[in-house]
Amino acid sequence: MQHGYAFKTNPVLEPLDHIECRDALVSFIEHEETIECKEAAWPSATVVIGNPPFLGNKRMRKELGETYTAALRNAYRGRVPGGADLVCYWFAKAKDQIETSGLGAAGLVATNSIRSGANREVLDTIVQTTRIFEAWSDEPWVNEGAAVRVSLVAFGGAHTTTKLNGIAVDGISSDLLVMQTSEHIDGSERPVKLDANVGVSFQGAVLVGDFEITQQTAVEWLRLPNSHGQPNSEVLKPLCNGRDINSRGRDMWVVDFNRRTKEQAMMFEKPFEYVEKTVKPQRADNTRRVRREQWWIHGEHGGGFRAAIAGHARYIATSQVSKHRIFVWLPVAVCPHQTVIVFARSDDTTLGVLQSRIHELWSLHMGSWMGKGNDPRYTPTTCFSTFPFPDGLAPNNGVAGIEATDDGVAIPRDLTKPGTRAHAIAIGQAAKTLVDRRDQYLNPPEWTERVPGAVPVGRTVSPYPDRIIPKTGHDSDLQERALTKLYNNKPAWLRGLHEALDGAVASAYEWADYTPAMPDEEITERLLALNLGVQ
Repeated sequence: MQHGYAFKTNPVLEPLDHIECRDALVSFIEHEETIECKEAAWPSATVVIGNPPFLGNKRMRKELGETYTAALRNAYRGRVPGGADLVCYWFAKAKDQIETSGLGAAGLVATNSIRSGANREVLDTIVQTTRIFEAWSDEPWVNEGAAVRVSLVAFGGAHTTTKLNGIAVDGISSDLLVMQTSEHIDGSERPVKLDANVGVSFQGAVLVGDFEITQQTAVEWLRLPNSHGQPNSEVLKPLCNGRDINSRGRDMWVVDFNRRTKEQAMMFEKPFEYVEKTVKPQRADNTRRVRREQWWIHGEHGGGFRAAIAGHARYIATSQVSKHRIFVWLPVAVCPHQTVIVFARSDDTTLGVLQSRIHELWSLHMGSWMGKGNDPRYTPTTCFSTFPFPDGLAPNNGVAGIEATDDGVAIPRDLTKPGTRAHAIAIGQAAKTLVDRRDQYLNPPEWTERVPGAVPVGRTVSPYPDRIIPKTGHDSDLQERALTKLYNNKPAWLRGLHEALDGAVASAYEWADYTPAMPDEEITERLLALNLGVQ
Protein backbone atom coordinates (compact mmCIF):
# COMPACT_ATOMS: atom_id res chain seq x y z
CA MET A 1 0.00 0.00 0.00
CA GLN A 2 2.95 2.30 0.64
CA HIS A 3 3.75 1.97 -3.05
CA GLY A 4 0.31 2.75 -4.40
CA TYR A 5 -1.45 -0.63 -4.30
CA ALA A 6 -5.04 -0.48 -3.11
CA PHE A 7 -6.21 -2.54 -0.16
CA LYS A 8 -7.57 -5.92 -1.29
CA THR A 9 -11.19 -6.54 -0.33
CA ASN A 10 -11.57 -9.48 -2.71
CA PRO A 11 -8.78 -12.00 -2.08
CA VAL A 12 -8.47 -13.15 -5.69
CA LEU A 13 -4.99 -13.48 -7.16
CA GLU A 14 -4.37 -11.18 -10.07
CA PRO A 15 -1.71 -11.38 -12.79
CA LEU A 16 1.62 -9.98 -11.63
CA ASP A 17 2.51 -8.29 -14.90
CA HIS A 18 5.49 -6.54 -13.41
CA ILE A 19 7.29 -9.87 -12.89
CA GLU A 20 9.09 -10.92 -16.08
CA CYS A 21 9.97 -14.56 -16.69
CA ARG A 22 12.97 -14.36 -19.03
CA ASP A 23 16.74 -14.49 -19.31
CA ALA A 24 18.19 -11.71 -17.17
CA LEU A 25 21.53 -11.57 -18.99
CA VAL A 26 21.06 -11.89 -22.75
CA SER A 27 18.31 -11.87 -25.36
CA PHE A 28 18.34 -13.46 -28.82
CA ILE A 29 16.89 -11.63 -31.81
CA GLU A 30 16.07 -13.63 -34.92
CA HIS A 31 16.90 -12.09 -38.28
CA GLU A 32 16.31 -13.66 -41.69
CA GLU A 33 19.47 -15.75 -41.74
CA THR A 34 21.11 -15.11 -38.38
CA ILE A 35 20.39 -14.92 -34.69
CA GLU A 36 21.77 -11.90 -32.88
CA CYS A 37 22.66 -12.08 -29.18
CA LYS A 38 22.37 -8.86 -27.20
CA GLU A 39 22.74 -7.94 -23.57
CA ALA A 40 19.34 -8.06 -21.89
CA ALA A 41 17.82 -4.84 -20.60
CA TRP A 42 16.83 -4.47 -16.98
CA PRO A 43 13.85 -2.37 -15.90
CA SER A 44 14.42 0.80 -13.95
CA ALA A 45 14.73 0.08 -10.22
CA THR A 46 15.80 1.59 -6.93
CA VAL A 47 17.32 -1.59 -5.48
CA VAL A 48 18.23 -4.99 -6.90
CA ILE A 49 18.41 -8.02 -4.64
CA GLY A 50 18.89 -11.57 -5.78
CA ASN A 51 20.32 -15.04 -5.52
CA PRO A 52 21.77 -15.64 -9.00
CA PRO A 53 22.51 -19.21 -10.17
CA PHE A 54 25.62 -20.91 -8.77
CA LEU A 55 27.45 -22.36 -11.76
CA GLY A 56 31.23 -22.58 -12.00
CA ASN A 57 33.16 -21.44 -15.05
CA LYS A 58 34.18 -24.98 -16.01
CA ARG A 59 30.60 -26.26 -15.93
CA MET A 60 29.03 -23.48 -17.96
CA ARG A 61 29.55 -25.06 -21.39
CA LYS A 62 28.21 -28.40 -20.21
CA GLU A 63 25.16 -27.00 -18.42
CA LEU A 64 24.29 -24.05 -20.68
CA GLY A 65 25.59 -25.31 -24.00
CA GLU A 66 28.51 -24.24 -26.17
CA THR A 67 26.50 -21.73 -28.21
CA TYR A 68 24.87 -19.96 -25.26
CA THR A 69 28.09 -19.80 -23.22
CA ALA A 70 30.04 -18.31 -26.11
CA ALA A 71 27.29 -15.76 -26.82
CA LEU A 72 27.06 -14.76 -23.15
CA ARG A 73 30.80 -14.24 -22.81
CA ASN A 74 30.94 -12.28 -26.03
CA ALA A 75 28.09 -10.00 -24.91
CA TYR A 76 29.94 -9.12 -21.69
CA ARG A 77 33.45 -9.12 -23.14
CA GLY A 78 35.67 -6.58 -21.39
CA ARG A 79 33.46 -6.49 -18.28
CA VAL A 80 33.44 -10.12 -17.14
CA PRO A 81 36.60 -12.25 -17.55
CA GLY A 82 36.22 -15.41 -19.62
CA GLY A 83 37.14 -17.62 -16.66
CA ALA A 84 34.56 -16.14 -14.26
CA ASP A 85 31.61 -18.03 -12.77
CA LEU A 86 28.06 -17.39 -14.00
CA VAL A 87 27.10 -15.41 -10.90
CA CYS A 88 29.62 -12.69 -11.82
CA TYR A 89 27.49 -11.55 -14.74
CA TRP A 90 24.78 -10.35 -12.33
CA PHE A 91 27.37 -8.37 -10.38
CA ALA A 92 28.68 -6.74 -13.55
CA LYS A 93 25.16 -6.01 -14.77
CA ALA A 94 24.14 -4.43 -11.46
CA LYS A 95 27.30 -2.31 -11.40
CA ASP A 96 26.49 -0.98 -14.87
CA GLN A 97 22.92 -0.17 -13.79
CA ILE A 98 24.29 1.82 -10.86
CA GLU A 99 26.56 3.79 -13.18
CA THR A 100 24.14 4.41 -16.06
CA SER A 101 20.52 3.75 -15.11
CA GLY A 102 19.96 5.23 -11.68
CA LEU A 103 20.05 2.00 -9.69
CA GLY A 104 20.67 2.90 -6.07
CA ALA A 105 22.18 -0.30 -4.70
CA ALA A 106 22.41 -4.05 -5.21
CA GLY A 107 22.64 -6.98 -2.82
CA LEU A 108 23.57 -10.35 -4.31
CA VAL A 109 24.50 -13.84 -3.12
CA ALA A 110 27.52 -15.64 -4.60
CA THR A 111 29.68 -18.60 -3.75
CA ASN A 112 32.66 -17.50 -1.68
CA SER A 113 34.90 -17.98 -4.73
CA ILE A 114 33.69 -14.49 -5.78
CA ARG A 115 36.61 -13.27 -3.66
CA SER A 116 39.37 -14.82 -5.77
CA GLY A 117 40.75 -15.41 -9.23
CA ALA A 118 38.90 -14.19 -12.29
CA ASN A 119 35.74 -13.73 -10.21
CA ARG A 120 37.34 -11.09 -8.04
CA GLU A 121 38.13 -8.96 -11.07
CA VAL A 122 34.42 -8.12 -11.20
CA LEU A 123 34.47 -7.00 -7.56
CA ASP A 124 37.66 -5.04 -8.34
CA THR A 125 35.72 -2.88 -10.81
CA ILE A 126 32.89 -2.43 -8.30
CA VAL A 127 35.30 -1.16 -5.64
CA GLN A 128 36.91 1.18 -8.18
CA THR A 129 33.65 2.78 -9.37
CA THR A 130 31.38 2.51 -6.33
CA ARG A 131 31.72 0.84 -2.92
CA ILE A 132 30.83 -2.32 -1.06
CA PHE A 133 28.93 -1.02 1.96
CA GLU A 134 27.97 -4.32 3.57
CA ALA A 135 29.13 -7.89 3.14
CA TRP A 136 29.20 -11.30 4.76
CA SER A 137 32.36 -12.88 3.40
CA ASP A 138 31.84 -16.52 4.29
CA GLU A 139 28.49 -18.02 5.29
CA PRO A 140 27.20 -21.64 5.24
CA TRP A 141 24.54 -22.44 2.63
CA VAL A 142 22.68 -25.61 1.69
CA ASN A 143 22.05 -25.86 -2.06
CA GLU A 144 20.09 -28.92 -3.26
CA GLY A 145 21.29 -30.84 -0.23
CA ALA A 146 24.96 -29.94 -0.71
CA ALA A 147 26.72 -27.73 1.82
CA VAL A 148 28.58 -24.83 0.22
CA ARG A 149 29.99 -21.53 1.43
CA VAL A 150 28.65 -18.22 0.14
CA SER A 151 29.42 -14.52 0.20
CA LEU A 152 26.68 -11.88 0.42
CA VAL A 153 27.63 -8.54 -1.08
CA ALA A 154 25.78 -5.21 -1.02
CA PHE A 155 27.23 -2.37 -3.09
CA GLY A 156 26.43 1.09 -4.44
CA GLY A 157 24.24 3.58 -2.60
CA ALA A 158 25.03 6.58 -0.45
CA HIS A 159 25.21 4.64 2.79
CA THR A 160 27.05 6.31 5.62
CA THR A 161 28.11 3.10 7.40
CA THR A 162 30.13 0.12 6.20
CA LYS A 163 29.83 -3.30 7.82
CA LEU A 164 31.74 -6.51 7.26
CA ASN A 165 30.28 -9.61 8.88
CA GLY A 166 28.11 -7.36 11.05
CA ILE A 167 31.00 -5.23 12.33
CA ALA A 168 31.53 -1.59 11.39
CA VAL A 169 34.72 -1.06 9.35
CA ASP A 170 36.33 1.79 7.41
CA GLY A 171 36.09 0.00 4.07
CA ILE A 172 35.69 -3.39 2.37
CA SER A 173 38.12 -4.61 -0.29
CA SER A 174 37.26 -6.73 -3.31
CA ASP A 175 38.39 -9.88 -1.50
CA LEU A 176 35.80 -9.07 1.18
CA LEU A 177 38.33 -8.22 3.84
CA VAL A 178 38.82 -5.01 5.77
CA MET A 179 40.30 -2.57 3.28
CA GLN A 180 43.96 -2.03 4.08
CA THR A 181 45.07 1.58 4.02
CA SER A 182 48.32 3.24 4.93
CA GLU A 183 50.18 6.45 4.24
CA HIS A 184 51.02 5.22 0.74
CA ILE A 185 48.09 2.87 -0.06
CA ASP A 186 44.54 4.15 -0.38
CA GLY A 187 42.93 0.71 0.10
CA SER A 188 41.49 0.30 -3.40
CA GLU A 189 44.76 -0.78 -5.03
CA ARG A 190 45.08 -4.43 -5.98
CA PRO A 191 48.28 -6.49 -6.07
CA VAL A 192 49.84 -6.86 -9.51
CA LYS A 193 51.50 -9.87 -11.10
CA LEU A 194 55.28 -9.72 -10.80
CA ASP A 195 57.59 -10.46 -13.73
CA ALA A 196 60.11 -12.15 -11.42
CA ASN A 197 57.57 -14.89 -10.62
CA VAL A 198 56.64 -15.78 -14.20
CA GLY A 199 57.19 -19.34 -15.41
CA VAL A 200 57.71 -20.88 -11.97
CA SER A 201 54.36 -22.12 -10.66
CA PHE A 202 51.95 -24.46 -12.44
CA GLN A 203 48.93 -26.66 -11.88
CA GLY A 204 49.60 -30.39 -12.18
CA ALA A 205 48.41 -32.59 -15.04
CA VAL A 206 44.71 -32.25 -15.93
CA LEU A 207 44.02 -35.84 -16.96
CA VAL A 208 40.41 -35.72 -18.26
CA GLY A 209 39.97 -39.49 -18.21
CA ASP A 210 40.95 -42.57 -16.25
CA PHE A 211 44.68 -42.61 -17.01
CA GLU A 212 45.45 -43.86 -13.49
CA ILE A 213 46.67 -47.40 -12.84
CA THR A 214 47.73 -49.27 -9.72
CA GLN A 215 51.31 -49.83 -8.58
CA GLN A 216 50.91 -53.56 -9.27
CA THR A 217 49.75 -52.96 -12.85
CA ALA A 218 52.59 -50.52 -13.47
CA VAL A 219 55.22 -53.01 -12.26
CA GLU A 220 53.73 -55.73 -14.50
CA TRP A 221 53.85 -53.48 -17.57
CA LEU A 222 57.40 -52.36 -16.79
CA ARG A 223 58.51 -55.97 -17.22
CA LEU A 224 57.06 -56.18 -20.74
CA PRO A 225 59.20 -55.47 -23.84
CA ASN A 226 57.85 -53.48 -26.78
CA SER A 227 58.50 -54.05 -30.47
CA HIS A 228 60.35 -50.73 -30.88
CA GLY A 229 62.76 -51.52 -28.05
CA GLN A 230 61.69 -48.77 -25.66
CA PRO A 231 60.48 -49.76 -22.16
CA ASN A 232 57.09 -48.74 -20.80
CA SER A 233 58.89 -46.58 -18.22
CA GLU A 234 58.92 -43.92 -20.95
CA VAL A 235 55.15 -43.47 -20.47
CA LEU A 236 54.52 -44.67 -16.90
CA LYS A 237 55.03 -42.43 -13.85
CA PRO A 238 54.11 -42.49 -10.16
CA LEU A 239 51.20 -40.08 -9.62
CA CYS A 240 50.84 -37.67 -6.71
CA ASN A 241 47.60 -35.87 -5.91
CA GLY A 242 46.73 -33.48 -3.11
CA ARG A 243 45.63 -36.26 -0.79
CA ASP A 244 48.90 -38.12 -1.35
CA ILE A 245 50.75 -35.06 -0.03
CA ASN A 246 48.63 -34.50 3.05
CA SER A 247 47.94 -38.16 3.87
CA ARG A 248 49.74 -41.42 3.20
CA GLY A 249 50.47 -42.06 -0.48
CA ARG A 250 48.10 -44.28 -2.49
CA ASP A 251 50.79 -45.87 -4.69
CA MET A 252 48.92 -44.88 -7.86
CA TRP A 253 50.57 -44.44 -11.25
CA VAL A 254 49.56 -42.72 -14.47
CA VAL A 255 49.91 -43.38 -18.18
CA ASP A 256 51.50 -40.27 -19.71
CA PHE A 257 52.13 -40.14 -23.46
CA ASN A 258 53.02 -36.45 -23.22
CA ARG A 259 52.83 -35.01 -26.77
CA ARG A 260 53.42 -38.27 -28.63
CA THR A 261 51.43 -38.86 -31.78
CA LYS A 262 48.96 -41.70 -31.89
CA GLU A 263 51.39 -43.76 -33.95
CA GLN A 264 54.15 -43.19 -31.41
CA ALA A 265 51.90 -43.90 -28.45
CA MET A 266 50.57 -47.19 -29.79
CA MET A 267 54.10 -48.62 -29.81
CA PHE A 268 53.77 -48.89 -26.01
CA GLU A 269 51.40 -51.81 -26.33
CA LYS A 270 49.82 -52.36 -22.90
CA PRO A 271 49.55 -48.72 -21.82
CA PHE A 272 48.01 -47.73 -25.16
CA GLU A 273 45.60 -50.66 -25.12
CA TYR A 274 44.42 -49.61 -21.65
CA VAL A 275 43.93 -45.94 -22.59
CA GLU A 276 42.14 -46.85 -25.82
CA LYS A 277 39.72 -49.08 -23.93
CA THR A 278 39.18 -46.80 -20.94
CA VAL A 279 39.78 -43.16 -21.89
CA LYS A 280 38.71 -43.05 -25.54
CA PRO A 281 34.99 -43.72 -24.76
CA GLN A 282 35.10 -41.11 -22.00
CA ARG A 283 36.40 -38.48 -24.42
CA ALA A 284 33.93 -39.30 -27.22
CA ASP A 285 31.44 -36.60 -26.19
CA ASN A 286 33.93 -34.03 -24.89
CA THR A 287 33.01 -30.52 -26.00
CA ARG A 288 36.63 -29.72 -26.90
CA ARG A 289 37.56 -31.08 -30.32
CA VAL A 290 41.23 -31.57 -29.45
CA ARG A 291 40.30 -33.71 -26.44
CA ARG A 292 37.96 -35.85 -28.53
CA GLU A 293 40.47 -36.37 -31.30
CA GLN A 294 43.63 -36.67 -29.17
CA TRP A 295 42.10 -38.90 -26.51
CA TRP A 296 45.40 -40.63 -25.61
CA ILE A 297 46.93 -37.33 -24.37
CA HIS A 298 46.10 -35.72 -21.03
CA GLY A 299 43.53 -32.93 -21.16
CA GLU A 300 46.32 -30.46 -20.38
CA HIS A 301 49.73 -31.95 -21.10
CA GLY A 302 51.67 -29.49 -18.92
CA GLY A 303 54.27 -28.46 -21.46
CA GLY A 304 55.25 -25.37 -19.50
CA PHE A 305 55.87 -27.33 -16.33
CA ARG A 306 57.87 -30.03 -18.11
CA ALA A 307 60.13 -27.43 -19.68
CA ALA A 308 60.55 -25.53 -16.42
CA ILE A 309 61.74 -28.57 -14.39
CA ALA A 310 64.14 -29.80 -17.08
CA GLY A 311 67.53 -30.19 -15.45
CA HIS A 312 66.12 -30.30 -11.91
CA ALA A 313 66.17 -33.42 -9.73
CA ARG A 314 63.18 -32.33 -7.65
CA TYR A 315 60.50 -29.67 -7.45
CA ILE A 316 58.31 -28.07 -4.79
CA ALA A 317 54.65 -29.08 -4.46
CA THR A 318 51.61 -28.26 -2.36
CA SER A 319 48.04 -29.55 -2.35
CA GLN A 320 45.83 -27.04 -4.16
CA VAL A 321 43.10 -27.31 -1.51
CA SER A 322 44.37 -27.93 1.99
CA LYS A 323 43.45 -27.13 5.55
CA HIS A 324 47.12 -26.34 6.21
CA ARG A 325 49.44 -24.79 3.62
CA ILE A 326 52.25 -27.36 3.48
CA PHE A 327 55.06 -27.52 0.89
CA VAL A 328 57.00 -30.71 0.10
CA TRP A 329 59.62 -32.04 -2.31
CA LEU A 330 58.69 -34.35 -5.18
CA PRO A 331 61.19 -36.12 -7.48
CA VAL A 332 61.00 -35.14 -11.15
CA ALA A 333 60.03 -38.73 -12.00
CA VAL A 334 56.69 -38.17 -10.21
CA CYS A 335 53.76 -36.74 -12.17
CA PRO A 336 51.76 -34.11 -10.23
CA HIS A 337 47.98 -34.41 -10.45
CA GLN A 338 45.81 -31.37 -11.18
CA THR A 339 45.02 -31.14 -7.46
CA VAL A 340 48.70 -30.26 -6.87
CA ILE A 341 50.36 -26.88 -7.44
CA VAL A 342 54.04 -27.19 -8.35
CA PHE A 343 57.00 -24.82 -8.36
CA ALA A 344 59.94 -25.35 -10.69
CA ARG A 345 62.62 -24.67 -8.10
CA SER A 346 64.92 -27.14 -6.35
CA ASP A 347 66.62 -24.96 -3.71
CA ASP A 348 65.82 -25.12 -0.01
CA THR A 349 65.68 -21.32 0.19
CA THR A 350 62.66 -20.99 -2.11
CA LEU A 351 60.82 -23.77 -0.29
CA GLY A 352 61.59 -22.00 2.98
CA VAL A 353 60.11 -18.70 1.81
CA LEU A 354 56.98 -20.46 0.53
CA GLN A 355 56.60 -22.46 3.75
CA SER A 356 56.91 -19.37 5.95
CA ARG A 357 54.03 -17.74 7.79
CA ILE A 358 54.64 -14.66 5.64
CA HIS A 359 53.80 -16.44 2.39
CA GLU A 360 50.99 -18.44 4.00
CA LEU A 361 49.22 -15.23 5.06
CA TRP A 362 49.59 -13.83 1.55
CA SER A 363 48.16 -17.04 0.04
CA LEU A 364 45.17 -16.84 2.38
CA HIS A 365 44.70 -13.17 1.48
CA MET A 366 44.88 -13.83 -2.27
CA GLY A 367 43.35 -17.31 -2.48
CA SER A 368 39.87 -18.74 -2.11
CA TRP A 369 38.11 -21.41 -0.09
CA MET A 370 36.61 -24.70 -1.18
CA GLY A 371 34.21 -27.38 -0.01
CA LYS A 372 32.22 -28.07 3.11
CA GLY A 373 35.33 -27.72 5.26
CA ASN A 374 36.02 -24.30 3.72
CA ASP A 375 39.66 -25.22 3.18
CA PRO A 376 42.01 -22.65 1.61
CA ARG A 377 42.63 -23.03 -2.15
CA TYR A 378 45.99 -22.04 -3.61
CA THR A 379 45.92 -20.49 -7.08
CA PRO A 380 49.21 -19.76 -8.88
CA THR A 381 47.78 -16.77 -10.77
CA THR A 382 46.85 -14.95 -7.57
CA CYS A 383 48.74 -16.47 -4.64
CA PHE A 384 52.15 -16.92 -6.26
CA SER A 385 52.37 -14.56 -9.23
CA THR A 386 51.72 -11.55 -6.97
CA PHE A 387 53.85 -12.61 -4.00
CA PRO A 388 56.83 -10.29 -3.38
CA PHE A 389 59.87 -12.37 -2.41
CA PRO A 390 62.61 -10.82 -0.28
CA ASP A 391 64.80 -8.52 -2.35
CA GLY A 392 67.40 -10.57 -4.21
CA LEU A 393 65.62 -13.91 -3.71
CA ALA A 394 62.89 -13.64 -6.34
CA PRO A 395 62.52 -16.72 -8.58
CA ASN A 396 63.89 -14.89 -11.65
CA ASN A 397 61.84 -16.87 -14.12
CA GLY A 398 62.72 -20.19 -12.52
CA VAL A 399 65.96 -20.75 -14.47
CA ALA A 400 68.56 -19.93 -11.82
CA GLY A 401 70.79 -22.86 -10.87
CA ILE A 402 71.60 -23.98 -7.36
CA GLU A 403 74.70 -24.47 -5.28
CA ALA A 404 75.18 -26.68 -2.24
CA THR A 405 76.68 -25.34 0.98
CA ASP A 406 79.10 -27.36 3.07
CA ASP A 407 76.26 -28.72 5.20
CA GLY A 408 74.22 -29.84 2.17
CA VAL A 409 71.78 -26.94 1.93
CA ALA A 410 70.73 -26.03 -1.62
CA ILE A 411 70.57 -22.28 -2.25
CA PRO A 412 70.11 -20.22 -5.45
CA ARG A 413 73.35 -19.71 -7.36
CA ASP A 414 74.93 -16.38 -8.29
CA LEU A 415 73.23 -14.20 -5.69
CA THR A 416 74.56 -10.72 -6.32
CA LYS A 417 72.86 -8.42 -3.81
CA PRO A 418 75.11 -7.87 -0.76
CA GLY A 419 73.96 -9.91 2.23
CA THR A 420 71.50 -11.99 0.20
CA ARG A 421 73.61 -15.15 0.26
CA ALA A 422 73.68 -15.12 4.07
CA HIS A 423 69.89 -14.77 4.15
CA ALA A 424 69.53 -17.56 1.58
CA ILE A 425 71.67 -19.89 3.67
CA ALA A 426 69.77 -19.08 6.90
CA ILE A 427 66.40 -19.68 5.26
CA GLY A 428 67.65 -22.82 3.51
CA GLN A 429 69.05 -24.28 6.70
CA ALA A 430 65.81 -23.63 8.59
CA ALA A 431 63.74 -25.10 5.75
CA LYS A 432 65.92 -28.21 5.36
CA THR A 433 65.81 -28.86 9.09
CA LEU A 434 62.01 -28.51 9.08
CA VAL A 435 61.55 -30.86 6.10
CA ASP A 436 64.03 -33.43 7.47
CA ARG A 437 62.34 -33.49 10.89
CA ARG A 438 58.90 -33.82 9.31
CA ASP A 439 60.08 -36.70 7.14
CA GLN A 440 61.68 -38.35 10.16
CA TYR A 441 58.36 -38.11 11.99
CA LEU A 442 56.29 -39.40 9.06
CA ASN A 443 58.60 -42.30 8.21
CA PRO A 444 60.67 -43.29 11.25
CA PRO A 445 63.35 -45.86 10.31
CA GLU A 446 62.19 -48.04 13.19
CA TRP A 447 58.84 -48.54 11.42
CA THR A 448 59.75 -48.26 7.72
CA GLU A 449 62.16 -49.49 5.11
CA ARG A 450 63.13 -48.14 1.71
CA VAL A 451 62.67 -50.35 -1.34
CA PRO A 452 64.31 -49.45 -4.67
CA GLY A 453 61.92 -48.37 -7.43
CA ALA A 454 60.90 -50.79 -10.15
CA VAL A 455 63.52 -51.51 -12.82
CA PRO A 456 62.11 -51.58 -16.38
CA VAL A 457 62.89 -54.45 -18.72
CA GLY A 458 66.23 -54.01 -20.45
CA ARG A 459 67.48 -51.55 -17.81
CA THR A 460 69.76 -52.06 -14.81
CA VAL A 461 68.79 -48.97 -12.81
CA SER A 462 65.35 -47.73 -11.76
CA PRO A 463 64.35 -44.25 -13.00
CA TYR A 464 61.90 -44.00 -10.09
CA PRO A 465 62.37 -42.91 -6.47
CA ASP A 466 62.62 -45.42 -3.64
CA ARG A 467 59.34 -46.58 -2.13
CA ILE A 468 58.80 -46.33 1.62
CA ILE A 469 56.92 -49.32 2.98
CA PRO A 470 56.00 -50.26 6.56
CA LYS A 471 57.94 -52.89 8.43
CA THR A 472 55.97 -55.87 9.67
CA GLY A 473 53.44 -54.88 12.31
CA HIS A 474 53.63 -51.13 11.70
CA ASP A 475 50.98 -50.58 9.02
CA SER A 476 48.49 -49.06 11.46
CA ASP A 477 51.19 -46.98 13.16
CA LEU A 478 52.06 -45.26 9.90
CA GLN A 479 48.43 -44.58 9.02
CA GLU A 480 48.31 -42.28 12.04
CA ARG A 481 51.29 -40.30 10.76
CA ALA A 482 50.29 -37.91 8.01
CA LEU A 483 50.97 -34.21 7.42
CA THR A 484 47.38 -33.08 8.02
CA LYS A 485 47.24 -34.92 11.35
CA LEU A 486 50.66 -33.55 12.28
CA TYR A 487 49.63 -29.96 11.58
CA ASN A 488 46.27 -30.42 13.29
CA ASN A 489 48.20 -31.12 16.50
CA LYS A 490 51.29 -28.99 15.70
CA PRO A 491 53.48 -30.18 18.58
CA ALA A 492 55.99 -27.87 20.24
CA TRP A 493 58.95 -29.11 18.17
CA LEU A 494 57.09 -28.30 14.95
CA ARG A 495 56.02 -24.87 16.16
CA GLY A 496 59.60 -24.10 17.12
CA LEU A 497 60.94 -25.07 13.69
CA HIS A 498 58.35 -22.90 11.97
CA GLU A 499 59.13 -19.92 14.18
CA ALA A 500 62.83 -20.29 13.36
CA LEU A 501 62.00 -20.38 9.64
CA ASP A 502 59.67 -17.39 9.92
CA GLY A 503 62.37 -15.39 11.68
CA ALA A 504 64.91 -16.16 8.96
CA VAL A 505 62.48 -15.11 6.22
CA ALA A 506 61.49 -11.92 8.07
CA SER A 507 65.17 -11.07 8.43
CA ALA A 508 65.57 -11.38 4.64
CA TYR A 509 62.79 -8.79 4.30
CA GLU A 510 64.80 -6.62 6.74
CA TRP A 511 61.90 -6.54 9.20
CA ALA A 512 63.94 -5.99 12.33
CA ASP A 513 60.77 -5.58 14.40
CA TYR A 514 59.30 -8.96 13.45
CA THR A 515 58.12 -11.27 16.21
CA PRO A 516 55.64 -14.18 16.16
CA ALA A 517 53.17 -11.75 17.74
CA MET A 518 53.19 -9.39 14.74
CA PRO A 519 49.55 -9.06 13.57
CA ASP A 520 48.57 -10.80 10.35
CA GLU A 521 47.21 -7.54 8.95
CA GLU A 522 50.56 -5.83 9.45
CA ILE A 523 52.33 -8.54 7.45
CA THR A 524 49.89 -8.49 4.53
CA GLU A 525 49.98 -4.67 4.45
CA ARG A 526 53.77 -4.73 4.19
CA LEU A 527 53.63 -7.33 1.44
CA LEU A 528 51.07 -5.29 -0.48
CA ALA A 529 53.35 -2.26 -0.28
CA LEU A 530 56.25 -4.35 -1.60
CA ASN A 531 54.09 -5.71 -4.42
CA LEU A 532 53.10 -2.20 -5.48
CA GLY A 533 56.64 -0.90 -5.16
CA VAL A 534 55.68 1.48 -2.37
CA GLN A 535 58.35 2.42 0.14
